[in-house]
Amino acid sequence: MKILVSSCLLGEDTRYDGANSSVALNPKFKFSQKELFMDIMCENEIFSICPEVAGGLTIPRNKAEIISHGKPFKVVDIEQNDVTINFLMGAKKALDICLQNGIKVALFKSKSPSCGNKEVYDGTFSEKLIEEKGLSARLLEENGIKVFSEFELDELKKFIKKNRSL
Repeated sequence: MKILVSSCLLGEDTRYDGANSSVALNPKFKFSQKELFMDIMCENEIFSICPEVAGGLTIPRNKAEIISHGKPFKVVDIEQNDVTINFLMGAKKALDICLQNGIKVALFKSKSPSCGNKEVYDGTFSEKLIEEKGLSARLLEENGIKVFSEFELDELKKFIKKNRSL
C-alpha cells in the first residue's frame, strides 16, 4: 500500500526546531512499537513529506500554532508572524502527492499544526491541546484520505490489512 508519511517520523530533521520525531530511534517508544513501525515502513511504498517545508518554511523555524480553525484559517508563529499561506500551500502539496499517486492513507505527526489528526495546540503557545486537526490532516481527510498518528500504529496496520487492494 502507498502511505504518505511525515518526514520527521522517518528521522528527517524537518521539525520547527531542526530536530526530528523518529519513531524508530525515539526512546519513548517500546521496542514492539518501533518494530511495528519498521514493518509498516518496509512492507509498504512510502512517500515522505513535511508540509511546512513543502509550503516554503525553513528549518529551523519559529514554532507555529493555529489560531483560527475555520475558514478563514489563521496560523501564526510565536512572534505573531502570519504563516497561514505556507501551511495551506504545504497541505495542498500533500494532497497533490496523494492524488497523483493514488495514496489513500497517511501517517502523520501528532499534535502538529500541519499533521495532527486528533488534537493540536490551542494557539496560545501555552502547551494546551484541543480537539482539532492540523491543516494538512484536515485537507487529506476532507478528500477521503485516512490519517493516523505515530500513536495509532496498530490501527494503521489493521487498516492496511483490511484495505490491501488500495
